[in-house]
Amino acid sequence: MNSSEENAVSGMSAGRSAMRMGPAELVQAAAMARRFYLEGKSKIQIAEEFGVSRFKVARVLETALERDLVRIEIRVPAELDAERSDALRARYGLRHAVVVESPAEVSEESPDPENLGEVAADLLGELVNEGDVLGLAWGRSTIHMAAALDRLPPCTVVQLTGVYDAGTAERGSVEAVRRAAQVSGGDAHPIYAPMLLPDAATAEALRHQTGIARAFEYFDKVTVACVSIGSWEPGISTVYDMLSDEERAHYSSLGVAAETSAHLFDAEGRRVGRDLGERCITVKADQLRRIPEVVAIAGGQRKAAAIDAVLRSGLVTSLVTDTAAADYLMTAGASPKSALSRTDPDGI
Repeated sequence: MNSSEENAVSGMSAGRSAMRMGPAELVQAAAMARRFYLEGKSKIQIAEEFGVSRFKVARVLETALERDLVRIEIRVPAELDAERSDALRARYGLRHAVVVESPAEVSEESPDPENLGEVAADLLGELVNEGDVLGLAWGRSTIHMAAALDRLPPCTVVQLTGVYDAGTAERGSVEAVRRAAQVSGGDAHPIYAPMLLPDAATAEALRHQTGIARAFEYFDKVTVACVSIGSWEPGISTVYDMLSDEERAHYSSLGVAAETSAHLFDAEGRRVGRDLGERCITVKADQLRRIPEVVAIAGGQRKAAAIDAVLRSGLVTSLVTDTAAADYLMTAGASPKSALSRTDPDGI
């Protein structure tokens, strides 16, 4: 065999060596991988145990991944979309974003998917700590969330807005507050009053009634709040539905794109129609802005633009939504980096 043939054989052997790991190498790689991934040992500890350098351990672990000896799987429940959630959190600078798969049968005309409330209930179970004050604003999604609650540490629960229809209070916001307080074992402070009043004087008089005033005293103490978002159209915004045709036309002329807790926002997240708040039983926008954690629950294609507007306002720190809305939000308009901050007075 001449030198060129010897080099060829040597090259072939090296190639086979690079392609395969011998049984001793496989056993050692498996043992190192077990120490590192399952037992939590550091590369230095593994190196000392096997009498090799930590660089050798790093190469072995890398090779184990490349050769499929070790498989790393990141698993979340099937209904959660981890990739969209992380992308949405980063795009809007949110503290938490949880994106839920939209039900296959939900159409563009559907309101918030009910499964958002279930996921939001689990999120609140993570966010609320013992001694917190939890605030719940009126909304179908917050009502679904409260119904799904099965765990909360001891906390005080306060209603942040009046109800859409005082005649249905037992089935709406009041019941949501009671349910959350029952689960947590804390005190409940509901508001037995409609959200929208005929004029500012009537609203101001109601704010001084004993039960309502007691709830209002807690607004500046709220540490975690849960709110809904409505787009400015019938059936999707409770505030829109409560107004007269003339009032709707007036606020529409101001460029309203979204509402939350009876506060109106244009597409850029700026508050408009501030006079409406004077007629409403609701937490003030500046109070919402000071709450450390404000979780919005909203989804569906019809609400997507409204969600974008409210996120740009800086009022919300976390969001529970669905894939239909998330896909819109990821490509909506200019970068949200220019959105109002939580301390921006222009957004109040």
